[in-house]
Amino acid sequence: MSKALRVAVVGAGWAGLAAAWRATTRGHAVTVFEMAPAVGGRARRLPEGASPRAGLALDNGQHIMIGAYSATLGLMKELGIDERAVLQRRPLTLLDARGHGLALPPGPALVAFARGALAARGWSVRERWALLTCAGGWLVRGFRCDPAWTVARLTQDLPATLRRRLIDPLCVAALNTPAETASAQVFLRVLRDALFAGRGASDLLLPRVDLGALLPDAASARLRERGATLRLSQRVHAIDRQGQGWALDGDDFDAVLLAAAAGESARLAASIAPDWSRRAADLRHEPIVTVLLQAEAVHLPAPMVALDDGPEAPAQFLFDLGQLRDPAREPGAQGVLAAVISGAAPWVERGLDATAAAVQAQVASQVADWLDGPPALLRSFVEKRATFLCTPGLARAPMAIAARLLACGDHVEGPYPATIEGAVRSGLAAADALC
Repeated sequence: MSKALRVAVVGAGWAGLAAAWRATTRGHAVTVFEMAPAVGGRARRLPEGASPRAGLALDNGQHIMIGAYSATLGLMKELGIDERAVLQRRPLTLLDARGHGLALPPGPALVAFARGALAARGWSVRERWALLTCAGGWLVRGFRCDPAWTVARLTQDLPATLRRRLIDPLCVAALNTPAETASAQVFLRVLRDALFAGRGASDLLLPRVDLGALLPDAASARLRERGATLRLSQRVHAIDRQGQGWALDGDDFDAVLLAAAAGESARLAASIAPDWSRRAADLRHEPIVTVLLQAEAVHLPAPMVALDDGPEAPAQFLFDLGQLRDPAREPGAQGVLAAVISGAAPWVERGLDATAAAVQAQVASQVADWLDGPPALLRSFVEKRATFLCTPGLARAPMAIAARLLACGDHVEGPYPATIEGAVRSGLAAADALC
């Protein structure tokens, strides 16, 4: 397909925006359909009235990126977004409020990891060497393992304290799936690309702005500048074959990039490709809960600290929004903490009130030295279908659905779990496949 096509992109999450941008730069005439009133999908800014404080923009959940997100960073550059203005880059640091844990120094990946592991505070010499030996074995084996293994099986020989304080939170942060059921093969792929892919790949990239300002706002503006049409608050009810192309609710297109969520994509493809639709619909999902707290005199030792989770301690990480957001732009961020609970299904069952109370107690206990008193609850919310469960042997639906009908999104077949990077890579690949 070398000629310019009329392309419909269904869904304006990060995959859809990436696909629309790439298709537009290839010279195609693009129309984006989005059922929500705003773009961003599952990584978006919440409506202005959702914030409990003036001068604070809220996201649907606190996100982080890493230096290995090459496709996302490349897309941001294409869109004219200055990484330094919207992301705080810092070496990978997984420390609790006491300064215990893993912190990688700058430098070549392998050397930095070895130095960070050997210098880790709060770990015994046995635990440090156990991690280095285990990681060395993964490196020698090319970061491959039995596809049926879980992360718990992969790391069963590591000391229990190391598994609980490093492996489990890393796994649930990367895959949003508990180590007992998470795919070891996907986990190793993430570790390979993050920790051992080269200088800067493991860096934490913490948003300085809300998720809308991070990429979707710029993507929308640049798409419109290039002549693309964005139809917000417009759900596509049906996709039907029309000659060699497709009709979307009566509008004709040469090709369709289906970038909606897995369930919505399954609905639209049900009559066209039943097998594809069933595979997309069969994905199981896991929620993420965010609890916002207020503690006016707080100043954590870092913008992000690790928390020790457990049966009555839900959260794995705590973010100090006052250190991340620009006080001139968002004065309401001062004193606001965001506690994140990945793999949150058991806590969703308990209810948000019980979860928020548990987080308040957890934060008051574990970061007491950095607070002037017990934190107050601002708001808690849940993204119920935040990611799919990334389990061993998971067979995701492929990109190709039918001729000139392609799917993209983090739920589509690919090497990564449900992440922003996976979504962006999928969207770019689908748009490139049109050519």
